[in-house]
Amino acid sequence: MRFHTRKWIKPEDLNANCTLFGGRLLAWITEEAALYSIIQLENPKIVLKYMSEINFISAPAQGDIVEIGIEAVRFGKSSITLKCEARNKMSHETIATVDQLILVNLGADGKPKAHGKTRVEFVKDRLASKDQD
Repeated sequence: MRFHTRKWIKPEDLNANCTLFGGRLLAWITEEAALYSIIQLENPKIVLKYMSEINFISAPAQGDIVEIGIEAVRFGKSSITLKCEARNKMSHETIATVDQLILVNLGADGKPKAHGKTRVEFVKDRLASKDQD
């Protein structure tokens, strides 16, 4: 799993127990999943269709740095299925996991559209193949 995003926990991110508010973490995870999908499917029109149960494992506090890792586990006809782990950057302790996030590729009409992707592609490889054309 690749960890691309880091978030610094600030006072406005805390709940009544002075630990990270779960809703804030879910917003960060959803945003990271959308960005990952946009890059993989090469389309800015992506929506979250499904998120499996979230397993909250530890509670980070103000000042901690959260890393969010995303991994593609399946490519459907118009969807991509991801899994996610959020962890504490300093201790590498897992904060939460999500086994499935399903995001759907949309066409100009706002309806699901086939994306034609079957595997993870890295931008550097796309650029290299364009240079060879």
